[in-house]
Amino acid sequence: MITGELKSKIDRIWDTFWSGGISNPLEVIEQITYLLFIRRLNDLHTLALRKESRTGEPIERPIFPPGDDPKGMPYEELRWSRFKNMAAPEMFKTVGEHVFPLLRELGGDGSTYSTHMKDARFTIPNPALLSRVVDMLDSVPMEDRDTKGDLYEYLLSKIATAGHNGQFRTPRHIIRLMVEMIAPGPDDVICDPACGSAGFLMEASEFVRREHSYLFHEPKRNQHYHHDMFHGFDFDSTMLRVGSMNMLLHGVENPVIERRDSLAQSVSEDDAEKYTIILANPPFAGSIDYDSTAKDLIQVVKTKKTELLFLVLFLRLLKPGGQAAVIVPDGVLFGSSKAHKEIRRMLVDDHKLDAVVKLPSGVFRPYTNVSAAILYFTKTNSGGTGNVWFYEVTADGWSLDDKRTPLLPDDKLGTGPSVDFTESDHAKNNLPDVLARWAQRDSGELKRARTEQSFCVPKDDIVAQEYDLSLNRYKEIVHEEVEYRPPLEILADLERIESNIRQGVSDLKAILG
Repeated sequence: MITGELKSKIDRIWDTFWSGGISNPLEVIEQITYLLFIRRLNDLHTLALRKESRTGEPIERPIFPPGDDPKGMPYEELRWSRFKNMAAPEMFKTVGEHVFPLLRELGGDGSTYSTHMKDARFTIPNPALLSRVVDMLDSVPMEDRDTKGDLYEYLLSKIATAGHNGQFRTPRHIIRLMVEMIAPGPDDVICDPACGSAGFLMEASEFVRREHSYLFHEPKRNQHYHHDMFHGFDFDSTMLRVGSMNMLLHGVENPVIERRDSLAQSVSEDDAEKYTIILANPPFAGSIDYDSTAKDLIQVVKTKKTELLFLVLFLRLLKPGGQAAVIVPDGVLFGSSKAHKEIRRMLVDDHKLDAVVKLPSGVFRPYTNVSAAILYFTKTNSGGTGNVWFYEVTADGWSLDDKRTPLLPDDKLGTGPSVDFTESDHAKNNLPDVLARWAQRDSGELKRARTEQSFCVPKDDIVAQEYDLSLNRYKEIVHEEVEYRPPLEILADLERIESNIRQGVSDLKAILG
């Protein structure tokens, strides 16, 4: 988390864009992403030059080669360290006419970042704005991986519009809860088929780095982490660039972030049963046409509902034994259509449904007030559901209105247990309790009554309820017995009160008369 001076710098950069005429939050993020990438290229070239000086071996594929670009400007002049010192009009011309064409040419090297820069558009409208933004970005420290990642996350948190096709940003603390419950390992292959800004992949990468730091000393696992572990799909070019940069600034060298309409394209043989973990909050766009949906998904469950089609897709992508933690709208839990019932039956009978975590309805505000839950399941192709763990989250540490203000100090937000976490704190943030009780789901949680905040439900009970997964179907509510006074006694009191009123009115008349 960034605070103080760094946060103020980012706020000033953001305000500068807005006052300079760029008010679309995604466009602001996009232009900052390009500039950060250009600065990154300068740093990479500097490292390559140092290696060349140390080893005496020439750079194999220099980013800024000797000579001039097609328009006659020396490539060396296109480096951040050079053009940042130019006068505003010269800088504007250099960046717009030379640096951005170079960005687009870099797409041929095959890296994730370069691929998504090949259609880069320079939309900063005037030299003065570019000069101010470059000066501000140049003063932001980018050497430390944690700082770089936190800065970009803070930028992403400023996107306060819902986007297109039902997309909305998943709160960071909800992502962290899902990742920590799944607990990715160093050999996992993780996928988010609707990755957006790559928040799930980023948080998974941080978890692996934190919990399995030794893997960076093993060349094979280090290679896997940087090139093969993280996969994301999206059909929005802007979000692909943003997601790629998010991963880069969090220290992942080359994740597989691809442009793909996950529901429109059939799952290839290379992707089928490839992934060991899926983490996702897919868009809930309602219905789509059968004609635009991949035939292999429709064959499993004939439906136009995107949330159901995504669940079928997740099952196709997971390896047997692979796990998923995915956010679904409440309708998936209790919808009465044939498709709703069939997908729930598949999860319970054909695979292993592990848990249903009900989220409070305001958790995605201000983007949407949709009620949602997190489903946890394991692909088995042979059943295995025993007891399904239910947890009703009533508070996530933040107000459930559009403002979403924190209700607790920073050290008591999120999932981390605090030494002095009180019962009052729990009433404002259930997430540490979710994580602690998840670890006991096969032991202590089995003994919990259905009147508690969390409890387990045997598979047979779920089957008996036609695979309804709504928590309220199984939760038992204890009604407090209230004893009321006999009616005649109440009537006697009313008559006495009425008599007193009449006497009071009579006395008042006597005084006034």
